[in-house]
Amino acid sequence: MRISTTIFLTDETISPVRLARELEQRGFGGLYLPEHTHIPVARDTDYPAGGELPREYGRTLDPFVALGQAAAVTERLALGTGITLITEHDPIALAKQIATLDHVSGARFTLGLGFGWNREEAADHGVDWRTRRELGRDRLNLMRALWAPEPTAYAGEFGHSVRASEAWPKPAGGAPRILLGGAAGPKLFAQIAAQTDGWMPIGGRGLTESLPVLKEAWEKAGRDPKTLEIVPYAVLPTPGKLAHYAELGCEEVVLQLPPATEPEVLRVLDAYAEYL
Repeated sequence: MRISTTIFLTDETISPVRLARELEQRGFGGLYLPEHTHIPVARDTDYPAGGELPREYGRTLDPFVALGQAAAVTERLALGTGITLITEHDPIALAKQIATLDHVSGARFTLGLGFGWNREEAADHGVDWRTRRELGRDRLNLMRALWAPEPTAYAGEFGHSVRASEAWPKPAGGAPRILLGGAAGPKLFAQIAAQTDGWMPIGGRGLTESLPVLKEAWEKAGRDPKTLEIVPYAVLPTPGKLAHYAELGCEEVVLQLPPATEPEVLRVLDAYAEYL
């Protein structure tokens, strides 16, 4: 089972370059980065984990810029987002960013997608919270049109459309590996089965109960059950927890690193090395 990592990289933490080099040298599988464009100070949305929103949420580096740095100083380390808030982007520009990062990294990019939790942040991007899932589906379809091998037009239902266009580079294989994050439920599972390569569940709780439901949706959509990927994300590891994921067939687990300075992050990497 591949052991990857995620971290809230900020202006106060270890740098993307130093972290990426250390991860590759130590044999970790990948680096996934989260995204928040901004955090409105006046906020009615509760932090999902409870309590005060941690400081790092309002200081997060742009994941594509940071992963570009990481790509430049590594050769094998997988790179990904966890997650890209797809509804907060112009899909034409996002398709170009993704294709470019996949190209310059040598096809090492995984697109982790999600719809977020912060209604105020989404509202500043013009997102209607009630239709965020449908908007995300529409924008991914538009991006796939731009990644198609031949110029392909797409008429979106939420105001974004694209004419048949030359749009290069293309992600390797026609699209990057795509994982969708979010809480278990029929709407999410239907969208995973329709559009992506698998599920990125935060923390990995409840997989024993959720996996059969997702597999049923996957097969109902005509997908090969052997191709479904489950990648538990932001996991605080224990030997028993990782053994459980392996038994469930997970081929990758993403461990949570602290949003800290270089010495502290490297100490945690040393501790996590026992799981490699």
